[in-house]
Amino acid sequence: MKKVRFTYNFLFTIAFLLSAPYYFWRLRRRGHWQKGFAQRFGKFDTAFKQSITNRHVVWLHAVSVGEVNLCARIVHALELRMPNLKLITSTTTTTGMGELKKNLPTRVGKFYYPIDRRPYVHRALAALHPEAVVLVESEIWPNFLWRLGDKQTPVFLINARLSDRSYSRYRKLGWFFRPLFASFAGVGAQTEADAVRLRELGCRAEAVHVIGSLKFDAANHPGGPGFDAPGLLRQLGVPAGARILVAGSTHAGEEELLAGQFTRLRKQFPDLFLVLVPRHFERGRDVGDILRTHGLRFAFRNGMSRTTTYPPGQLDCLLVNTTGELRAFYACATVVFVGKSITARGGQNPIEPAVLGKAVVFGPNMQNFTEVVRTFLDQDGAVQVKDAAGLEAALADLFARPERREELANHARKVVDQNLGAVDRTVEMITKHLHGSEIYIPAERHAGLQRG
Repeated sequence: MKKVRFTYNFLFTIAFLLSAPYYFWRLRRRGHWQKGFAQRFGKFDTAFKQSITNRHVVWLHAVSVGEVNLCARIVHALELRMPNLKLITSTTTTTGMGELKKNLPTRVGKFYYPIDRRPYVHRALAALHPEAVVLVESEIWPNFLWRLGDKQTPVFLINARLSDRSYSRYRKLGWFFRPLFASFAGVGAQTEADAVRLRELGCRAEAVHVIGSLKFDAANHPGGPGFDAPGLLRQLGVPAGARILVAGSTHAGEEELLAGQFTRLRKQFPDLFLVLVPRHFERGRDVGDILRTHGLRFAFRNGMSRTTTYPPGQLDCLLVNTTGELRAFYACATVVFVGKSITARGGQNPIEPAVLGKAVVFGPNMQNFTEVVRTFLDQDGAVQVKDAAGLEAALADLFARPERREELANHARKVVDQNLGAVDRTVEMITKHLHGSEIYIPAERHAGLQRG
């Protein structure tokens, strides 16, 4: 084992030094990178360390925006069950940090996850002293898990799923990953298929529980107060009752495709308006260039103020180059296209628009949501197309048939209702393991607190 650890750290250090300039460039491009930068190296200021001194600390980690939204639901549920806890949360990206600050109260600690070099990990854990760690989805960082294992700190992997690609990779390197998977105290798998794969990769059978997808609970949660998206659309001159296509979390290639399709669909539906939300807001300028090439008249979201107004018919599109507002625009949609599903692989979350009662369309590449997609399609709660031509045909059909849109929306909402409850099951898995600790509250007392 010592040889394995030495080899990993040697190779990781080389890879880290080679890739550091690129990742630093990405941080600078996204902006707001300076604050908390030292936390990535396991360094924390005095105020943060004092806030957790002599407290029962549980550390929850969520990589970026999608995982942060799930993490927030778990935090709220854990606070009810275990009020003696000091919950601290980490993320990897600046956008994830923005969502943590927006969705969680100040009493919950927030910081950046340390880079997986041994000195940084050891320094972070020595400063934070967590009594348990909760990882949202498949975050397997060896130095982090090795050190937690050395300290006999229980680690939980929640909302766990394995794509075909990651499953194949872990299997090929089973000699390396099996001990890491075996170290988890509890694993909340999204599906039975995921549970089988996790056991095959080394997770102990008694540690694996089929819990369902937390994304249904997270999407069903209204969240904090949003902004007035309908009011913003009125400022843009979009008339009441207009058809609105919201393209959410788009990736490179999809904006070009949508711009062309919008131009053609507009001839059939003159009131059509496009709200385009790239997955990475820093691509806004490049996406704007694409829209200009296609002759689309648009406004940048971050250029809007309360006094900005446009006459009706002057704009074709709103380009959303901000973060955390997609749900509000989904609520205004006539039809939603879920991005990263035509020209890129993996897909984005289709549950978010479905829970709002919207007709949802996505492409063939939804590998990150295989079971979710299958459930929606089996119950006629969404439309999946094979290619770009199929997307344009599906959009035209839905814009022309309000009764079909309503049918899809009703079926999708039924799917969501049938799949709620994963948050409670996840928290129950964690608290059962911590039974006997002074931070534990039995389920019957928890029920009394909720009634109270």
